[in-house]
Amino acid sequence: MSGGARERIAALRTEIAHHDERYYGLDDPQIPDADYDQLLRELRALEGAHPELITPDSPTQRVAGAPSAAFEAVVHEVPMLSLDNAFSDEEVRAFERRAAERLGTDEPLEYLAEPKLDGLAVTAIYRAGLLERAATRGDGFKGEDVTANVRAIRAVPLRLHAKAPALLEVRGEVFMPLQGFERLNREAEARGEKTFVNPRNAAAGSLRQLDPRITAARPLQMYCYGLGSVSGWDLPERQSELLEALRQWGLPVCPEGRRVQGVEGCLQYYRQMGERRAHLAYQIDGVVYKVERLAYQTRLGFLSRAPRWALAHKFPAEEAMTRVRAIEWQVGRTGAVTPVARLEPVFVGGVTVSNVTLHNFDEVQRKDVRVGDTVVVRRAGDVIPEVVRVIEARRPPHTDAVALPQRCPVCHSEVLKPAGEAVARCTGGFSCPAQRQEAIRHFAGRLAMDIEGLGEKVVAQLVERGTVRSPADLYGLGAADLQSLERMGEKSAANLIAALGRSKQTTLPRLLYALGIREVGEATALALARHFGDLDALIEAADEHPEQIEQVAEVGPVVAAHVHAFFAAPEHRALIGRLREAGVTWAPFAARPADLPLAGQTFVLTGTLAGMTREQAQEALSALGAKVSGTVSKKTRYVVAGEAPGSKLTKARALAIPILDEAGLRQLLEAHRR
Repeated sequence: MSGGARERIAALRTEIAHHDERYYGLDDPQIPDADYDQLLRELRALEGAHPELITPDSPTQRVAGAPSAAFEAVVHEVPMLSLDNAFSDEEVRAFERRAAERLGTDEPLEYLAEPKLDGLAVTAIYRAGLLERAATRGDGFKGEDVTANVRAIRAVPLRLHAKAPALLEVRGEVFMPLQGFERLNREAEARGEKTFVNPRNAAAGSLRQLDPRITAARPLQMYCYGLGSVSGWDLPERQSELLEALRQWGLPVCPEGRRVQGVEGCLQYYRQMGERRAHLAYQIDGVVYKVERLAYQTRLGFLSRAPRWALAHKFPAEEAMTRVRAIEWQVGRTGAVTPVARLEPVFVGGVTVSNVTLHNFDEVQRKDVRVGDTVVVRRAGDVIPEVVRVIEARRPPHTDAVALPQRCPVCHSEVLKPAGEAVARCTGGFSCPAQRQEAIRHFAGRLAMDIEGLGEKVVAQLVERGTVRSPADLYGLGAADLQSLERMGEKSAANLIAALGRSKQTTLPRLLYALGIREVGEATALALARHFGDLDALIEAADEHPEQIEQVAEVGPVVAAHVHAFFAAPEHRALIGRLREAGVTWAPFAARPADLPLAGQTFVLTGTLAGMTREQAQEALSALGAKVSGTVSKKTRYVVAGEAPGSKLTKARALAIPILDEAGLRQLLEAHRR
């Protein structure tokens, strides 16, 4: 027997116990869930190789942490066991092979697949239809009595619907929706209080408040997924039928559950949920597969800590730890000087991350990120990676706080940070090559002038050679200018010249967006075009009546000041004149919002449209006066649902809001076009 194995097992048990206390006892985790899972897997592997070293107090022999002394202990009549985890397709296939062998069948099994919610497991006992007691899972055998707090969660019914069993112990997950989590942290920041690390931590902290009034004020939700004890009711044949019964009794159940066939059906569901993960209203860290037939569940039985008939298939970690190698400064289109952390490459959220923005200098100071620090990096779905927090306990000695550069790292012009603003800016303007390059890339972008083929590398070469110093210079490019660039042949050059020609006929909203006026995005550009109708009218207002700009919907005093400053600058007026001389034209935007056929109607888009991009759909609706929102509410007129729609479709159905597919959207647009 290896002494090294004994020592490593002891060290792992000590470290896991420490992190259990930080997470479950103090609500203050120090490492990401993925790192904790890795510690536990290593311990299980070592104990599997040396079973003589397994002890009753090992973390592998229980489910989770001990209950808090602040709450009365509750012994679970039916243990609340955890699930075995799978991290690869092969582990899922192995799970089905084991289940099929125990059941003595060669046929693919049927499963109920559900998202694995990232919250706190609870059990709630209803007697004669009334909520009697609720408890946390605790260590799986003994939990904490949180009845008063669970009663404060509006999603949890205090009385079940008629025909509920005489005794019903329902298991579920208390979690915090992302929108509520973000609001909770904003309010905490405004009060100068500590913010929560993530929604799971927020849910756990909210449910374990000694004062139920605090819990009641927190945006908690609960989804039910199974049963403990039950009497006065005959169990159905299937897991899906059990969930349907819970729904009929008035208990909340996740709407994303699906019956799937065999391991391939499970893996297809896993991939679909992975694609939709970033668009869900709540945080999930994987999916759960449960054998559909309850009779099969009974035959498969349990291990000491987990059922043999269920499996959690985890997503790639959204958080991981790595080290900051360097902090550099990048200059953007508007002169914003942005700190960027160069990291030791780390695999997180399904991709390798080596660079991450730190947003602005205030953010660097708030998080106190330094070169050499160990940091937690988060990447959820398609979201840009970010540094969540610094692990100060791992900070090397003699590190220095990051200082704001006094000079632009590109053109060496002075860097200024106006009072009250978070962003520092280079004062070099178009004389700064970095600002010039980003401004031209923005001008050519798909949502602006849409110049196909004018990508980042082409723009960089044109700017570096001095061929293009202004967006207007693009329209003077000839075949010789382009063919001299790297990887630009005769055909590619001809295609780009043709794209430049097509872009000359544009719309006023696209032109205003392309000009790169500070803080004027697509929606604001459209609002300005609608209000003034023509560019000359907007320029006149900026010159003589700047107060009129503030009267535009979605434009406040700060944006109005940026619009006024842009058109007051001689170089910008000269740019517009040169664009006109080059043949760039835009039709007057005569219609005002009240005159448009869809004025006052709010649309929400969800899922992928086959025949148009989401931006094209939004532009078409906005041109007819509609407002396109990202949130479904009672004021929503239509929800447009494409392929793989998210939770917005579920909410729309709950609110009985009309739903259009892509064909219906096209029909509506055609009916209202003039």
